[in-house]
Amino acid sequence: MDYHKITLGSKSFFSLVIFTILIENSSWTVFGVNGDWGFESTVEEIENHLSHASTHHGIYDLQVREDDDWQMVQKQGNQFVVNDQPFYVNGFNTYWLMVFAADQSTRGKVSELFHQASSAGLTVCRTWAFNDGQWRALQTSPSVYDEEVFKALDFVISEAKKYKIRLILSITNNWDAYGGKAQYVKWGKAAGLNLTSDDEFFSHTTLKSYYKAHVKTVLNRVNTFTNLTYKNDPTIFAWELMNEPRCTSDPSGDTLQSWIQEMAVYVKSIDAKHLVEIGLEGFYGPSAPDRAKFNPNSYATQVGTDFIRNHQTLGVDFASVHIYADSWISQTISDAHLQFTKSWMEAHIEDAEKYLRMPVLFTEFGVSAKDTGYNTSFRDTLISSVYKTLLNSTKKGGSGAGSLLWQLFPDGTDYMNDGYAIVLSKSPSTSNIISLHSTRIATFNSLCSTKCKWGCKKKTPLEEFLYHDDL
Repeated sequence: MDYHKITLGSKSFFSLVIFTILIENSSWTVFGVNGDWGFESTVEEIENHLSHASTHHGIYDLQVREDDDWQMVQKQGNQFVVNDQPFYVNGFNTYWLMVFAADQSTRGKVSELFHQASSAGLTVCRTWAFNDGQWRALQTSPSVYDEEVFKALDFVISEAKKYKIRLILSITNNWDAYGGKAQYVKWGKAAGLNLTSDDEFFSHTTLKSYYKAHVKTVLNRVNTFTNLTYKNDPTIFAWELMNEPRCTSDPSGDTLQSWIQEMAVYVKSIDAKHLVEIGLEGFYGPSAPDRAKFNPNSYATQVGTDFIRNHQTLGVDFASVHIYADSWISQTISDAHLQFTKSWMEAHIEDAEKYLRMPVLFTEFGVSAKDTGYNTSFRDTLISSVYKTLLNSTKKGGSGAGSLLWQLFPDGTDYMNDGYAIVLSKSPSTSNIISLHSTRIATFNSLCSTKCKWGCKKKTPLEEFLYHDDL
């Protein structure tokens, strides 16, 4: 046979810029990013391994049948699964999709972004399902919604499905951007409540009722493009209770813990099908003093969050962690950022396996171009380091379930850039690293089964490709 193409997911990742697979005279050759590694194997050898896998582990090919594949993401132990196949994640953040979709002049950027992300093999996007009382607000006042903006969110979800991208939807913000808890407090004050702190969002009965009403409205929304209720749509990967919740007024963590317990169960009472995560940055708190050494600074122990305790809450399905060495340690680029990133990730993966028995997703990570000493080479090194740490977990069947870059932008949106934006078309080296990791993850998801328990020890060329150390 002169030419073979393997389809992984719904896309041929092997045709990406990152590398090329050519099968000439029944042999495969894979060329890496720098051309410094490769393997050759007969087609028959690979097919024999796949045949072995099908006999013992329930895998029979790499072609994903699209209709069967688009099912809810679920959790089994410390892995995500879809149709009993592992679902390791390579994804990204673009928080402003709903706002862009609300304006016909910018709606096309949503499609453009999903197209570019899909071409790089990215499968999960995290974005906001809130805009509280701000410009182009979704929720203009408690339980009052702008239908046109809601239709924009409908569009984002329907468009994500077209490109086989699943969404983590965050329900509100700890920070003032897009309203968040500060806006809820403003609404409470306007209603005559005597409120003195934004942290009362977590404890005041009326403010909690505002939040619950928003949860109920969003989860029960019927998409005007697909006619699917959000709570029944497999395009939605998970609900996030809040972006980066903190309650600095109570460093014991009790106030935030109580809120998490109440809201996780409330979300599940409406939607038992979807996964739920908190949205935490991952700081260790009072319940785990021996883990505080992994925090980036002493202040991190005082913000009212408690990684292990918070994630042991009923209704929380997986752990979330953010990675911002340049914000937490120093805004001057150095190798200390890489060292921190590795130890931070390994500590949380260990906790997820040892104490939580759930997957952990690193839902934000990146480096700002505004940092002193920044260059794209360092960004590429940081991203590669994150991916390598995850692959080290993946190949052992560990809890390191994936990561989401902060953040991906399409062309022509530079005015929204916070310093962390990655435009794939303008960043070929970064795009190559992302695409290679996507291919490795997609191949692994296709080849392995949860029934296998990663017990197949046959070291084939394909496995060497998946687990190659040099990213």
